[in-house]
Amino acid sequence: MEEIRTMSKSTRSWIGLVALSLGVFMALLDVTIVNVALPTMVRDFNESFNNVQWVLNAYSLVLGVTLLIVSKIGDMYGLKRVFVISLAIFVLASAINGMAPNLLVLDIGRGAQALGGAGMNALAMALVAVSFKGSKRGVALGILGSIIGLSSASGPLVGGYLVAQFGWRSIFYVNIPIGIVAIILTVIYVDEVPDLSHNHQIDFAGMALSAGSLFALIYGLILKENHPNWTWTSPQMLGWFGAAIAFFIVFIWVESRLKQPMVNLEMFKNPHFVGTVIVALALGAGIYSYNTYLTALMQNYMGYSALQAGVRQLTISIWSLILGPLTGYLGNRYSKKWMISGSLFLGGIGFLMLANAMTVNVSFAELWPGMVLMGITNGMVNPLLNSSGMEGVPVREMGMASGLINVFRQIGVTLGIVSLGLIQNNVYENYLTTHFSQINMPKAAATGIHQALVSAGPFSGHGIAFSARLAKMPFAHAIQQTVWQAYANGTRAVTLTSAIIVVVGGVCAAVFMRNHKANTSELD
Repeated sequence: MEEIRTMSKSTRSWIGLVALSLGVFMALLDVTIVNVALPTMVRDFNESFNNVQWVLNAYSLVLGVTLLIVSKIGDMYGLKRVFVISLAIFVLASAINGMAPNLLVLDIGRGAQALGGAGMNALAMALVAVSFKGSKRGVALGILGSIIGLSSASGPLVGGYLVAQFGWRSIFYVNIPIGIVAIILTVIYVDEVPDLSHNHQIDFAGMALSAGSLFALIYGLILKENHPNWTWTSPQMLGWFGAAIAFFIVFIWVESRLKQPMVNLEMFKNPHFVGTVIVALALGAGIYSYNTYLTALMQNYMGYSALQAGVRQLTISIWSLILGPLTGYLGNRYSKKWMISGSLFLGGIGFLMLANAMTVNVSFAELWPGMVLMGITNGMVNPLLNSSGMEGVPVREMGMASGLINVFRQIGVTLGIVSLGLIQNNVYENYLTTHFSQINMPKAAATGIHQALVSAGPFSGHGIAFSARLAKMPFAHAIQQTVWQAYANGTRAVTLTSAIIVVVGGVCAAVFMRNHKANTSELD
């Protein structure tokens, strides 16, 4: 212990960064790692896929709802203290999930896990920003940003390996030793931010209203994803989105009248911060949500296993590891604003290349150039976004600033997955409806197979078209080509939409973000 006490502050800070990075890596990895385990869970629990999908939804819902609340609590009662508590909750919930005897226990455990993950996601960036000063801050936030990008993109690879080798429960058990190490390192090497809770009242109304608004929005999007036949103007959608808007309006009204609000609304009068959260939204909706559809393409249509698909997606994720520290150095020398904007435009080019490759004969050789540009965009933008978003933010509000960036990124992911899914479904169904009648086959068979393909949706259509039973029929090849083309058209539309999203994000970065130089306000 004496050696630790005499260790230089700089060395302690870098070891502390390792601890914070471990926490963030676990929390974000668990958003995507479960995807590849769902089919195994369906068999083990003998439940429908829609029911098992709540293992994902429970995590996304609780994470989105609690990010801002935990951010504020961290600002008030100590970023380190709340981060360690969050780590402990995450580790305990992971143990519960690994031992879950049924789906209900697993869903509850996932909700608890998300509560811990919210604290880890929201506060790690703020702790890094406080622990490092000057040029080291940019490098440290760049490294943390690379971990964020790597964890989100490497879920299919890590999950595919663990599930294949050790079963689905291993994806939760692996968090326990990593989490314990992260707790020990955080306690020893991360310094606490001064307690700011003195004479500060908790804004219970703001917390309740923000939670209500985010819950209604995210839950409404989840329902829309599960019921693609519902229109945006259906009573169910209008009800949930109307509630989200109503809660949000009341939240703004309440916060604008409090002396000590949960969220300082003055932050949104700063064009730079507005640009930052718009980029976070575009990153989540354009890049992270697209990974779901790229994984489905590789596994459901190109025939790769989860592990094989994950290995090929290293083409995307490896750039986060390579570019993270480099972006910290570059961000200290050059304009973060233009690097973010330019990288998003580069991502748009990558998506156009991917869209051009979407044919019934698509191969990995045609996909990887666009995937590389997509990975470079993620590897550049995420770290720069973290450091740029913290510029000019007082220490007392760093937790909330970090939380808002994460909330917009998480909403972007949820909104992107739902919106891209609807686009793919519509294009897929329209193509089937238009071209199925052209296949030379009995009308009764055509009607039945068409209905089955539409009901199954684009992800599962391949399984029906290439089933052993259908393969024996003389018109099987024509059906298979039609289904493949319908899926390729839908995926091309999804890819072009992602291109538009990241390009709009690049434009907003160029318009709203500012170049910061010496900052004194960060020490307020």
